[in-house]
Amino acid sequence: MIAIIILFGLLILILPLFILGVIGAAFIRLGFSWISALAVILLIIFGSFVNIPLYHIRRDIIRVPRNGTFDQDLSASADVWNILVSCNLGGAVIPAGVSAFLVYKAILITGNSLVFSIVAGIIIVSVITFVSTRLVPGAGIQVPLLIPGVTALLAGLVLSGGTGLTAAVTAFVSGTIGTLSGGNIVNLFRISDLEIPQVSVGGSGTFGAVFICCILPALIA
Repeated sequence: MIAIIILFGLLILILPLFILGVIGAAFIRLGFSWISALAVILLIIFGSFVNIPLYHIRRDIIRVPRNGTFDQDLSASADVWNILVSCNLGGAVIPAGVSAFLVYKAILITGNSLVFSIVAGIIIVSVITFVSTRLVPGAGIQVPLLIPGVTALLAGLVLSGGTGLTAAVTAFVSGTIGTLSGGNIVNLFRISDLEIPQVSVGGSGTFGAVFICCILPALIA
């Protein structure tokens, strides 16, 4: 029993380090050093708790509980009628910045031929993500966890004609930007009747899909 408890404790301690090592190796295969890879991973993870306020969207309707009452005037309260739109630091800002960095490095190596693959990949992932995303009243935008990442992986393989750095960059950029575009940005025009106080681009409901899109490209790097 003591041995099982010790083994279980070691597993709890080692498993996160193992996962962190795998993710770090993924970024290294994309051209990062160990230090920069670790920094990016930690920034993405801890940045997921930071939402940067952008603007407000006015709700179309407010449903009042049948047996409930409001102590405030609904017509005058901006807090009730407005939906706060934010941008998540770890799920949107940092992945977009990494995407721009990877595109810059890849273009220096391969030339402008990569641009067509990336643009086509972003369009494909955006469309698939948009079709598969659900708008849930009271919860917000729910992007599927695996569909954007798998779509980006296949797009990178097909558009680049095989594996390698070009395919990995195409998959990474297509996955992150396509998920944010098709899953969040396009759907911002359809959230006014979801009965939610705020929505975060790359935040809750989307962060997991974006994070997977940051890891899967290493499989074809």
